[in-house]
Amino acid sequence: MKHRRIPARRAAIAGAGVLALVGAGVTFQTANASEPAGAADSAAGARVLSAPAAGKLASTLLADLGSDSAGSYYDARARSLVVNVLDASAADTVQAAGARARIVSRSLAVLDGARSTLTRDVTIPGTSWATDPVSNKVVVTADKTVSPAQYAKLGKVVSGLGGAAELKRSKGEFKPFVSGGDAINGSGGRCSLGFNVTKGGAPYFLTAGHCTAAISSWTDASGNAIGSNVDSSFPGNDYGLVKYADGVDHPSEVNLYNGSAQQISGAAEVTVGMKVTRSGSTTQVHDGTVTGLNATVNYSEGTVSGLIQTDVCAEPGDSGGSLFSGSSAVGLTSGGSGDCSSGGETFFQPVTEALAATGTQIG
Repeated sequence: MKHRRIPARRAAIAGAGVLALVGAGVTFQTANASEPAGAADSAAGARVLSAPAAGKLASTLLADLGSDSAGSYYDARARSLVVNVLDASAADTVQAAGARARIVSRSLAVLDGARSTLTRDVTIPGTSWATDPVSNKVVVTADKTVSPAQYAKLGKVVSGLGGAAELKRSKGEFKPFVSGGDAINGSGGRCSLGFNVTKGGAPYFLTAGHCTAAISSWTDASGNAIGSNVDSSFPGNDYGLVKYADGVDHPSEVNLYNGSAQQISGAAEVTVGMKVTRSGSTTQVHDGTVTGLNATVNYSEGTVSGLIQTDVCAEPGDSGGSLFSGSSAVGLTSGGSGDCSSGGETFFQPVTEALAATGTQIG
């Protein structure tokens, strides 16, 4: 059978979904920001690592250290992994593994406790929070729709967390977008193909869950059937799985919009400081850095947690697109802020979580 290729797509076409990009800026310190007062950083024996290698080492070390760890991030300039720890003994373990140890005052348990308090007491539409391992805090952001009374309540809760969180105000607004175009289309909206995957030898693709929550079958710009949904998770998470229709080509690559494509060979965990690239049909290809992990965004349609936050720009129509680092898939666009003229932040569903939940693999 002759396979047909979806025009102008390859493995990733980014388009707006039913929820799509949120319109508020969330600012977090980058991995090159100055360290908190009192933090001690030892670079003794630190190995030079690629970002994916650092992500693998971080997963291993954080599991080994358990409660002695306080998160990690990738120092792109030094090409080394920095692991936050609470004492000298844990620092020795980190250094022996080839990472940089950094002694901080707050554990992940403390930061997770702060996040739990925020979720319980101030889940207000127009707010978000994410763990920032560089500042060793939870950064909370309120958009312009949050009323003065709500902002005061946020401030009171944040102040009660004893320095484990900080509050910022955004000039933007968290809001849904819908956009038309020629990416992957369904009844009532256009969404994006993230990455091609397989399950039991059959071809599927991952996209945003807020898309598959509202649209059940998909066509290309010419009206040819692409596939139908088999799994969807939103809110809570933001991923969906679509099974390809017969005869649709499905290369494991991402469109770079310059006549070439980036081959995708697998998926990787991310670390704060990792350099990443996003591909989307509205603004095409843009680069940036991972600035936060385990981010929570309170959309009006519901709360999504466990997201990757980056400083990569995005605009309406880019929702659902691919986030990758080299040949590794790392995220699916969930929502973002700003535009690609003035900048902004974007949140992504981790690909590794979506693969595990759907029983699929990159390919």
